[in-house]
Amino acid sequence: MPTPKPISRYPVPTPAEWPDDIRARILEVQNKAGFVPNVFLTLAHRPDEFRAFFAYHDALMLKEGGLTKGEREMIVVATSAVNDCLYCVVAHGAILRIYEKEPLLADQIAVNHRKADITPRQKAMLDFALKVCRDSASVDDADFGALRTHGFSDADIWDIAAITAFFGLSNRMANVISMRPNDEFYLMGRTPRE
Repeated sequence: MPTPKPISRYPVPTPAEWPDDIRARILEVQNKAGFVPNVFLTLAHRPDEFRAFFAYHDALMLKEGGLTKGEREMIVVATSAVNDCLYCVVAHGAILRIYEKEPLLADQIAVNHRKADITPRQKAMLDFALKVCRDSASVDDADFGALRTHGFSDADIWDIAAITAFFGLSNRMANVISMRPNDEFYLMGRTPRE
């Protein structure tokens, strides 16, 4: 059996080294998921950044609004693919498959959202997210107008841009530290639960 590869270029603190609040968060995630996603373990290396990262993550990804949880994950998968972030494509692809109950959807969106089995509204959302990802300086009123024709509010448009921008940071850090996706993510949501 091959030796497991490290999950980060940087030291990964042991549970004994975790501050109490970070330990509580990691144990909560472990109880819910059945494992600890490597993003929690690797970011525990810098506790203040861990706290800030997950506070903003939760503010964007867990809030109520005009975007469904699945649509938020679509944005993460599409933009993470553009940013060549293996961790986020694999991890958030798994979450997307679970939210949408569609085993093929994450792969479709990661490769080419225009060919994916999604609605025209969702395609417009991802077109905008990829424009923000690749060339945010060129975003203009016409982009807002196009999204409004699909029923997106200005608050929704902010959310699309903010998720894209936040995961741009996440993707870059995951790439720099060589954050490895958990093996569990690869199969999640691909077959019906028994």
